[in-house]
Amino acid sequence: MNGPGFSPVVAALWVAAGVGFGLAYFAMLRRTAEILGAARSRGAAAALTLGRLAAAIGFLALAAHFGTVPLLAAFLGFLAARARALRALRRAI
Repeated sequence: MNGPGFSPVVAALWVAAGVGFGLAYFAMLRRTAEILGAARSRGAAAALTLGRLAAAIGFLALAAHFGTVPLLAAFLGFLAARARALRALRRAI
């Protein structure tokens, strides 16, 4: 796995970036669910959804631009944030 251009430090930074992005992504998802659950503005919920998806596409495209390892590392961080968000939701219920 230590091919040309692979750096464990860079991979770790992309994992951290993925976790940070994922936490923000799932916070926006929770906010969207709260808006929809309270039967408030569907426009605001739609805007948050589109913004969230556009940000995810942009973030993962940026990681892919730097190569396979950064993309996989960023996605791993994103999945770690998802696990944390689900664990927090289960505790809240």
